Amino acid sequence: MGDYQNITSSTSSINEEDPKKEEYLDVMCDPKNPRKIDFSEISTAAFNLKDGILKTPCSFANQLSDTLGMKLYLKKEFLQVTGSFKERGARYAMLKLSQEQKINGVIAASAGNHALALSYHGLLLNIPVTVVMPMFAPLMKIYRCRNYGATVILHGHTIQECKDLGLKLCKEKNLTYINGFDHPDVMAGQGTIGLEILEEIKDVSAVIIPVGGGGLIAGVALAIKSLRPHVEIIGVESEECPSFLNAWDNRHDPIHPDQSLADGLAVPIVGQNALFTARGLIDRFITIPESSIALAVLRILEMEKSVVEGAGAVGLAALMSGKLDDLKGKKIVTILTGGNIDSTVLGRTIDRGLAVDGRLIKFDVVVSDRPGGIAELTTKIAQLGASIKEIYHERAWLAQTVFSVRVRIICETRDKEHVEEIQKKLSQSYSQVKFD
Repeated sequence: MGDYQNITSSTSSINEEDPKKEEYLDVMCDPKNPRKIDFSEISTAAFNLKDGILKTPCSFANQLSDTLGMKLYLKKEFLQVTGSFKERGARYAMLKLSQEQKINGVIAASAGNHALALSYHGLLLNIPVTVVMPMFAPLMKIYRCRNYGATVILHGHTIQECKDLGLKLCKEKNLTYINGFDHPDVMAGQGTIGLEILEEIKDVSAVIIPVGGGGLIAGVALAIKSLRPHVEIIGVESEECPSFLNAWDNRHDPIHPDQSLADGLAVPIVGQNALFTARGLIDRFITIPESSIALAVLRILEMEKSVVEGAGAVGLAALMSGKLDDLKGKKIVTILTGGNIDSTVLGRTIDRGLAVDGRLIKFDVVVSDRPGGIAELTTKIAQLGASIKEIYHERAWLAQTVFSVRVRIICETRDKEHVEEIQKKLSQSYSQVKFD
């Protein structure tokens, strides 16, 4: 790996447009000639990965099971070394390389988990790794990739721009491009999760799988349906970016990849190999709102004492949304795919989840600006058992008398019933109260 790094910088930024604008093809992921993997490839992957990948627990979620009225098991892929299931596909794809390909090295476009997985296992396998990451990629993930010995190239503002450059460099430097969700070997590697689920949970009724580019659900569905065809496979996407559902049903629902908390699933174009492989294996799809994802992240944090990213929590979010109530009383598995969430995003997500759960409220109230007016309001709030988290007041933009002031308050509350009590009591005391 040292020789390779001597001729390239550890981190570089490329912003120039390619004047030729030549299109480069990923030969393993040709949309005109999609490839379908078969079960034997997943079995082979499982054998080859047994020494290099953590066999993650599929743990019974006691509190969540009681809350949801079912026997819920959580496949904890966030416990992998780099924090996500992506290690399985990345390692297996590199193990399948020829000796010449291993010497030349691999390249991929990724903003996070796939880049980390390739970088880490490239280090273990002594295979040079280059990752092309968008300019907005989190600094911590850039640092971790570099720390694993990868060459990091920062380029553009979308994954597609990164992919275009990656394929260009692939041809110029004789590298092997490894697509993070559509490469056949990557799908086979991800499918080993399905084998582990069936090995541990003998009589599972349904498996709920987060869906982004489609590689995970294609591999896991193939593994499970090949051995136990009666097990229901349910895919989950955010309502903000239902790309796979669009491709599956030939729909044209709007997608907003940059607006979803489940950013690991927010891909504008899904894998054609994954789509081809998954046909006939997925029983139904569910799309869920962002509010449900935030609440699911909060529930996992509080009840399972685990930090999971938005993409990893969508399966639980689907169960909590009420769209899968027919699963009550059954034995269910959902895959917690990753735990790589920035601390700042986690903080905002917790606040959003608390708001959805009725434990954080925001309201405006107009009170007297004479001495004691605000004190009287805060006393009433304290007597109601709420805790003020933030308070702000304004005078200049108030249309009422100059002896009034508008106060904006954010309060911590117990639950939705407590919120209703606060609304009722404050409305009785003040004529102008507005809850957000």
